Amino acid sequence: MTFSIKEATIDDLQLAFKQNQLTSRQLVEFYLGEIRRLNPILNGVIEENPDALHFAEVADQERQAGAPNSKLLLHGIPILVKDNIATKDKMNTTAGSLALLGSVVPRHAFVVTKLIQAGAIILGKASMTEWAAFRSIDVPNGWCARTGQGKNPYVLSAETSGSSSGSAISVTANMAAVSLGTETYGSILCPSSACSVVGIKPTVGLTSRDGVIPISPRQDTVGPICRTVADAVYVLDAIVGFDPNDKATVEASKYIPHGGYKQFLKPDGLKEKRLGILRNSFFNLANKSEVTEAFEHHIQILRQQGAILVDNLKITEVDDILKVIAKFQTLALAAEFKPALNTYLKGLVDSPVRSLEDVITINKNFSKQEMVDEYGQSLFELAQATNETDHEVEVALLNLKNLSRDGLEKLIEMNKLDAVVTTGQEIFYDLAIGQFPGITVPAGYDSNGRPFGIYFGGLKGSEPKLIEIAYGFEQATKIRKPPSFKP
Repeated sequence: MTFSIKEATIDDLQLAFKQNQLTSRQLVEFYLGEIRRLNPILNGVIEENPDALHFAEVADQERQAGAPNSKLLLHGIPILVKDNIATKDKMNTTAGSLALLGSVVPRHAFVVTKLIQAGAIILGKASMTEWAAFRSIDVPNGWCARTGQGKNPYVLSAETSGSSSGSAISVTANMAAVSLGTETYGSILCPSSACSVVGIKPTVGLTSRDGVIPISPRQDTVGPICRTVADAVYVLDAIVGFDPNDKATVEASKYIPHGGYKQFLKPDGLKEKRLGILRNSFFNLANKSEVTEAFEHHIQILRQQGAILVDNLKITEVDDILKVIAKFQTLALAAEFKPALNTYLKGLVDSPVRSLEDVITINKNFSKQEMVDEYGQSLFELAQATNETDHEVEVALLNLKNLSRDGLEKLIEMNKLDAVVTTGQEIFYDLAIGQFPGITVPAGYDSNGRPFGIYFGGLKGSEPKLIEIAYGFEQATKIRKPPSFKP
């Protein structure tokens, strides 16, 4: 095979298919081989789809026959989906937990159905921080009972960050073409930044959460994690849309542009974009000086590419009341988690657990494997003891709503911004509680080889502008490089 699959984009793969340099079967075989070679080190994949080769052969037959669906951009492309996204097949959907092993889902998650309709091949399930990091504040990022600790392919001892860790690990290490993650607070953007890939956190409701193990119906969203902005946009185009089983999609579907999102992949996408530069989000970075230096350089690139910069902006609550936000956020999520999870569990065809209370109990039964003594179940226990009708919860939700309105939303509207730009992770609070979208793009590597990203965030429905900005930045910089697997 003369065609090189490593680092190949969807466009590269489709061209190779067209020129008979590659088949979907060969592509799936390559990724399965890389999973078997690298996954014992990285723990980025929790389970392979035993039918992936069969679906690849079907895709090859469709392409040879000139079937209409063979013209779709994702046709024959293997994708990993995070293990909290249901697939009605021979694989498990467990959120990384032993408690859900053997459970049977009623149907594919809506986004999985959309991917299959777009011609994609479900290659397997990506590992994740167990229960999307909502079992306990002490569970390490990237750890789950089913696979152990996920590793960063750039520096194995470095942080993987965020709960969609396996999706980012696997794509950056070329164990899959593209992947899907989920985000409640930072879980797409954080691991994408830490693993030098592109992550898109869509406006809440733009992608259906039906069939996704929930934390918060108010904040949960599903989005792509890929090596390039274009690939992420192609996946986003495939998964957005109205779903009668998720009422949030009713309102958000109005934001989907006619003709999809790929029309916004413009090399000059930064031209005349009004960008607010957030500088007060760097205070907790271990490699602060190196990141800040790179950020200063990138600001000049944004300006050179025609962006209009509004500098030295601050979201007041980042410095002043971050701990208060965290308190409100934790309480609100705890109140939302129990009823949302119980509804999901009761809807399963078969399951060893039917409620959060059952999960807490079964974890104690698997105490050694689940490392309950080490990591505990503090968030589970808080959620079990919290009710949505509690007065404190109502106060927390009201405060979060006010903080969102008076924070990022006010900042963008007052300064007439198309987006804000930062490398600091505190923006995730504002994106999360406002249900706002964000995109991260590789922005550099520190002296130890650890990646970091640059974040672009906007108000609801601003994906078209964010894509133009992110793509313009990516094409002007082309920073991403393959992982080095340093110890």
